[in-house]
Amino acid sequence: MTGQHAGGDWNLPYGGDLFGELQLAETASDQAVRPRETLFPGVAACAVGSAAAAWLSDHYGFPIILLGLLVGLSLNFISHDVRTHRGLDFASRSCLRLGIVVLGLQVTLAQIGALGLTPFIALLAVMIAAFFAAVLGAGIAGQSRYAGILAGGATAICGASAGLALYGVIGKDRLSQAQFALTLVGISLASAFAMSVYPLLAAEFHLSDREAGFLIGASIHDVAQAIGGGYAFSDVAGSYATIVKLARVALLGPIVALTSIMLGGGKDGPKPSFWRRLSMPWFITAFLLVLLINSTVNIPPRFSQVALTASKALLLLAVTATAMRSRMDLLIEAGWRAIIPVVTATLASFAAALAFAIALL
Repeated sequence: MTGQHAGGDWNLPYGGDLFGELQLAETASDQAVRPRETLFPGVAACAVGSAAAAWLSDHYGFPIILLGLLVGLSLNFISHDVRTHRGLDFASRSCLRLGIVVLGLQVTLAQIGALGLTPFIALLAVMIAAFFAAVLGAGIAGQSRYAGILAGGATAICGASAGLALYGVIGKDRLSQAQFALTLVGISLASAFAMSVYPLLAAEFHLSDREAGFLIGASIHDVAQAIGGGYAFSDVAGSYATIVKLARVALLGPIVALTSIMLGGGKDGPKPSFWRRLSMPWFITAFLLVLLINSTVNIPPRFSQVALTASKALLLLAVTATAMRSRMDLLIEAGWRAIIPVVTATLASFAAALAFAIALL
């Protein structure tokens, strides 16, 4: 059917159809509005969810990253509104990168040097064991190798923070946001469990303060849980666990850079040249520069504490936004197999850390 207009014919299928014309007008209106979309709707929704997670964590003592994931997943329906997409994407990417950069203010080269050569080599061995155990677990569970790389790297370095950084390199074209969200849930749960159980196991194995500090600092994923678990054993173990854990955090930059070199370009895009692949993501370069500055300049403790709070807030916004953008149907489809790489990496890191603690310290 065609419609007649004073200026000529409309060769449209909806000519003379009032409903069709309204439909076209609405579509044209939507397309006209999209370029003017702002960050506010998505960022505001993410901020409200993150604030709820922070309140729950403060009042009930649950890991804040885990609560951010759970609150974000519960608010997943918000992402059905396209007006939130730009803000949620901004929070999941830009807030993540800024949070990683600011995290560099928590580590110094002196702290790494205080660990000593033998414990540092043992720590590297624990991290390697965790990484390859995750890749093996991903293969056993029928998951992609990218799921193993994500789980292994996050377990080996510093939990959810490292997982966020690694996912920025891996990309959602290789690994779905649903798989990523489930991996972070598994890491957060494993960290909470380990913080409660590992000090008891260390006492059961009659470990010294130094041995217990190495075991806890080398095998618990998230920074807060590792430090808390160390001090749950003793003050000396807590101090040593902090040094061991911060040494793992300092390796975030090199490991993410190696992962970027190994993976190269996007899954379906052209592979960049070797020299191009050697270039690190800008936020990892900035993290290393901030770490070097923190190692050479005397940063006031008050400023470092503010920076730590800012880093936690930015990473919480990033993980909440990522959870909001995750598709629930893919979460259900992934099921329990999605956390197998985290389980195998957790078991391997504990076994390796316990063996080195007993044999070398």
